[in-house]
Amino acid sequence: MRLAPVALSAALLCGCGRPVPADKSSYVGEWQARKPTMYLLINQDGSIKYKRVERGGSTTIEAPIKSFEGDDFHVGVGPFSTRFVVATPPYQDRDGWKMVVDGVELVRTAR
Repeated sequence: MRLAPVALSAALLCGCGRPVPADKSSYVGEWQARKPTMYLLINQDGSIKYKRVERGGSTTIEAPIKSFEGDDFHVGVGPFSTRFVVATPPYQDRDGWKMVVDGVELVRTAR
């Protein structure tokens, strides 16, 4: 029965996401900073891929969205989570879709 813990872990990782709510559908897409310091992919199924490079180090997260709180969203599994602070929610201007997350302006590069 050594497979049971592995199957449980896989179920926890795959089954925790909630689809992005309709009122947050503008968040869905691939977002990047103009300088290659931040990448954020938000899928309709509520999963995200995130990478940020700062001061010679990098942070990478692949996890489901746990919840939205105002414009911000929480990502993680079980007791482990992180908050993405959205100073400016997605908006469209003449140059395309943009938003500001954790102090970085991101541009949507794909939907």
